[in-house]
Amino acid sequence: MVVFPLMIGIVGFIGKRTRREFRRLQMNIGQLNAVLEEMYSCQRVVVAFGQQSAAERQFDCANETVRQVGIRAHTYAMLVPPLMGILSNANIAIIAGLGGWMTINGLASVGNIVAFIAYSRRFAMPLGQLGEIYNQIQAALAGAERIFAVIDEPPELTDPVNTIILDAIDGEVTFDNVDFSYVPNVPVLKRVSFTAKPGQMIALVGPTGAGKTTIINLLTRFYEINSGSIRIDGHDIRTISRESLRRQLGIILQSTFLFADSVMENIRYGRLEATDEECITAAKLAYADQFICRLPQGYETPLSERGSNLSEGQRQLLSIARALLADPQILILDEATSSVDTRTEVYIQTALRELMKNRTSFVIAHRLSTIRHADQVLVIDDGRIIEHGTHTELLAAQGFYHRLYTSQFRRQPSIDGSYL
Repeated sequence: MVVFPLMIGIVGFIGKRTRREFRRLQMNIGQLNAVLEEMYSCQRVVVAFGQQSAAERQFDCANETVRQVGIRAHTYAMLVPPLMGILSNANIAIIAGLGGWMTINGLASVGNIVAFIAYSRRFAMPLGQLGEIYNQIQAALAGAERIFAVIDEPPELTDPVNTIILDAIDGEVTFDNVDFSYVPNVPVLKRVSFTAKPGQMIALVGPTGAGKTTIINLLTRFYEINSGSIRIDGHDIRTISRESLRRQLGIILQSTFLFADSVMENIRYGRLEATDEECITAAKLAYADQFICRLPQGYETPLSERGSNLSEGQRQLLSIARALLADPQILILDEATSSVDTRTEVYIQTALRELMKNRTSFVIAHRLSTIRHADQVLVIDDGRIIEHGTHTELLAAQGFYHRLYTSQFRRQPSIDGSYL
């Protein structure tokens, strides 16, 4: 029993350091995987700028860090078995030495000493195995900590206990003195107020970073406002369940995300219970049917990760078809035709014109020619609505919108086209 406390102390001492080093190892492996994923996803950019050597150096640096930390972690993990063996053999040596002296002095027989040596071996074997298992558990817990850190992360927004379920809405949207900041004490929106009547098209224009996309993020409740209120048909969106709120919203973003699935299933993602015929109809309305039929397997053609086997314009057409299938009451378009050619843009605008009938629409526009017929144009700068009105009214006011409009068309030829 003399070596038993020593065994427990060694296992505890090494186990703490094993867990610490394996925690560092998992963190560095995550950083290495991040480097690999980033370089793989942007390999064309790396090659285009001739930065292969720099990418390799970045990988080598991350990989070397993983190697060094891994050596330390596994060294600690491998220390327990040999140390246990040393203590076990030392215990046998002590028993043999003490037993030999006792036998010489007639205090014990040789059989007793042999029995105690056998007992010592039997006693040390499971302790050594437990020590090794304990070290493996420490290594596993180091990895589990990173997983549970994500699983246990509470959602930023939670629904109240008694939420409102929106089954059907008219589509009136009201922002009432809304303040918002991503970082405390750094306001992004300041006292923003406006009302979108059912069926109106609201255009959001302004310089980059003015807060246009933030307004959309707040309407979809990806973030919580600091003060004020946002209401749909008179209901504060904080009292509406997020699921039912987002069922009423159709979003077509400038950057399109597609899943590694068939073309049909990517369109059906807008409404999972939709039939194949409804998906095809939505694709035709979005003028995506023509290029889909030219694909090797038509609507059953599998897409690679993020739809990388399609052009940017084709991905955007599928995104529009997906929104058409969802048939929402409130539409959000963030430069929805920015990645298509002029001819395709005309087709898409025709489809969007039909889609936006009797629906409230929010359009973030950088090409001001596309919002000439908007019911309201909200000019946003530095988080404030500095002007609002129709396209004609704002031009006549000779203000910020007029300067933005004229400066844009001095830089590029006028292209006649609009969502309506």
